[in-house]
Amino acid sequence: MKYSNATNYALHTMVHIMRQSDGEPIGVQELAAMQKLSPTYLSKILTKLTKSGLIESTPGVKGGYKISRKQKEISFLDVIKSIEGDTNLFECSIHHEGCLIENVMQQAEENMKHELENKLLIDIVRMAEAKQAGIES
Repeated sequence: MKYSNATNYALHTMVHIMRQSDGEPIGVQELAAMQKLSPTYLSKILTKLTKSGLIESTPGVKGGYKISRKQKEISFLDVIKSIEGDTNLFECSIHHEGCLIENVMQQAEENMKHELENKLLIDIVRMAEAKQAGIES
C-alpha cells in the first residue's frame, strides 16, 4: 500500500503553510521551491486542498494560500482524503456475498483511518518548531 507523491507533497505543504505565524498568504512559487517542485504540479495539489476547504486562495500580487480552518482541527486523514479521495484501498475481485477476506481488509482500513483521523498536523508543526528552536538555541 502506498500513497501517491501528491499526498506526500500535500502534507508537507500544509505543514509549511501552518508554520507561517503571521497568517499571510504564501505564494505557490515559495511553496514549490521549498519542495523543489514545479509550480504547475503543486498548483494541482493546491487546487484539491482548496476544493476540500483546507486552504483558501487569495489572488493577486500579494496573494497565495493560507489555512482556512482551525489548525487544531486538521488531521492527516483530511489531507489524504483531499488528494486520494475516499475510496476503499481493497475491493474483493471475486464478487460474492460476505467475503471474509474483504471483511478483514475493510476492518484494517477503518483502523488506519481512525488512527490518521486522530493524528493532527498541528502536532507536527509544534514538533518542527520545537526542533528548530532547539537548533537555533
